[in-house]
Amino acid sequence: MALGRAPFARARPPAAVRLMSLWYRLTIAVGRLAMRVLGVTTRWTGEHHLPVSGPVLLASVHVSYPDFLFVGKAALARDRAVRFMCRHDVWHVPLVRRAMDSMRHVPVDRRAPAAAYLRARRLLAEGEAVCVFPEAGISHSFTVRALMRGAAALARETGVPVVPVVVWGSQRIFTVGRDGRRPRPDLRRGRTVDVRFGPPTTVPPDADLVAATEALGHTLTAMLESVQRLPEHRPRDGEHAPWYPAHLGGHAPDRRAALALDDVPRSAVRPTWGPSADPLP
Repeated sequence: MALGRAPFARARPPAAVRLMSLWYRLTIAVGRLAMRVLGVTTRWTGEHHLPVSGPVLLASVHVSYPDFLFVGKAALARDRAVRFMCRHDVWHVPLVRRAMDSMRHVPVDRRAPAAAYLRARRLLAEGEAVCVFPEAGISHSFTVRALMRGAAALARETGVPVVPVVVWGSQRIFTVGRDGRRPRPDLRRGRTVDVRFGPPTTVPPDADLVAATEALGHTLTAMLESVQRLPEHRPRDGEHAPWYPAHLGGHAPDRRAALALDDVPRSAVRPTWGPSADPLP
């Protein structure tokens, strides 16, 4: 399987970038510069699962605030400009709102998600690549937490393929706060971030949304753990690792402890996947 390395090296930008809005190109340039300054090595595998054209829905785990940078950059290897579904409060800043609208990203208000759903559906109808983070937030346990049914619903209605995506390593750069502290970026150099694309699936028109969402949860869990277990991502012997899941030997809160920390909507599908065979309440 091909492995993309050092995607922030200087090279002729792909056609997707050349045809993007000024804001999208500027965001890519700023991200490239930031990753170069931080000495981040970004790798991706399975990019052949992402079609080079036509509508596609990416369903990604969410382990850090800058995950979109890494998923978006990996997708450029297939010449795709991804439209991300993001927290709606990002649009509260006028200049940021203008940039996000120019890049065709989708604001998501979890209290009233219908507008985001309709906008994402419209983008898919136009042949775009849309990325949703079905966990609707970052898991404190770094396991796949409860999932919203929106990805399955969009795929069932539109018939577009769903490409599962995992990101790992970015949680060591900027993720949720620990021990009641506000989240702060870790600017130490030399991190490695992996992005992995899985085989696409479809959701039949008569599919049960809960069952389809549970299947996605199992797929994302298997993919995420396969990356988490890579030697370069494991803690060193004796290292305190709050950025690594407890069931694999790290010191992040276990999944049950994370329930008190994760802000999960009541409508989310509770995990039947992950380190415990027992479904969470």
